[in-house]
Amino acid sequence: MPRVKGGTVTRKRRKKVIKLAKGYYGSKHTLFKVANQAVMKSYQYAYRDRRQKKRDFRKLWITRINAAARLNDLSYSKLMHGLKLAGIDVNRKMLAELAVNDEAAFTSLADAAKKELAK
Repeated sequence: MPRVKGGTVTRKRRKKVIKLAKGYYGSKHTLFKVANQAVMKSYQYAYRDRRQKKRDFRKLWITRINAAARLNDLSYSKLMHGLKLAGIDVNRKMLAELAVNDEAAFTSLADAAKKELAK
């Protein structure tokens, strides 16, 4: 039975991995075996961090909302509860945006939450 070298297919696969490792330090961007390990690890990091990013942004938004709420004499949890009682449905991303860029609008929301909590 003749020997099959598989040169073009193997070379194409290896070149693809080396291309993905472009910019990596040292032998990680030249040697296939090391580059393959680095690329596989980078895929794991990318998969994990796509989920981590969602958590990180939610934490940031909550921190910003809490800081702005405390300027209006409310805690984060009381503000959110008051908004829910008032029937104001604003997500945390938009609340954080208002807290940073439009303090007057955020203050009016905080006042509405305070009014509902006082009832």
